[in-house]
Amino acid sequence: MRSKAYVLVFDGLADWEPALAMCQIRKSGKLEIVSVGFSKENVVTMGGFTICPDIALDEVNVDEAGLFLLPGGDMWEQGGSDAVRELLGRLSSNGVPVAAICGATLEVVRAGLTRGVRHTSNALGYLKAVLPGYADEEFYVDRPAVADGNLITAGGLDRIEFAYEIVKRLEIFDEAEAGELYEMFKNGVVPARYMA
Repeated sequence: MRSKAYVLVFDGLADWEPALAMCQIRKSGKLEIVSVGFSKENVVTMGGFTICPDIALDEVNVDEAGLFLLPGGDMWEQGGSDAVRELLGRLSSNGVPVAAICGATLEVVRAGLTRGVRHTSNALGYLKAVLPGYADEEFYVDRPAVADGNLITAGGLDRIEFAYEIVKRLEIFDEAEAGELYEMFKNGVVPARYMA
């Protein structure tokens, strides 16, 4: 049963990037948020928060995964992780949505998840500069966030669009509610139902 939203946590992760999506997933009660570390050792985020991972990477149960989310962080520009790429391949083969933002988009490219799949990142030039062998340019979309099948990608400045695409893909809200969420967090438009 797909009951877990796994979120990779590591030293230097950009903690603000997955926060809104994780909040909406948790509030919905549809999936349990599970933090995944490379080990169970504490990690410290870019913002200085200390997180104790719930499980280690090798404990991820692909059959229980309803989402695997990769936040940005400098580690992705240093070559990423073979273990993460192997897991991403298994998740993708099992139809699990994978969401990557900012530098984590490099890892989904390395894992081959962008082959024939529309995606975005911080910029096309960013992908080409960091990954000289990047060959999926024809599927690159210059938008803040892109969802195509089971892949959701976003640029590092686009955490609200990222959350919007995730909640739509997971069907946490209907289209109208997802739109309200976007307008509220992006443009400060509070839905009328909250004003009563």
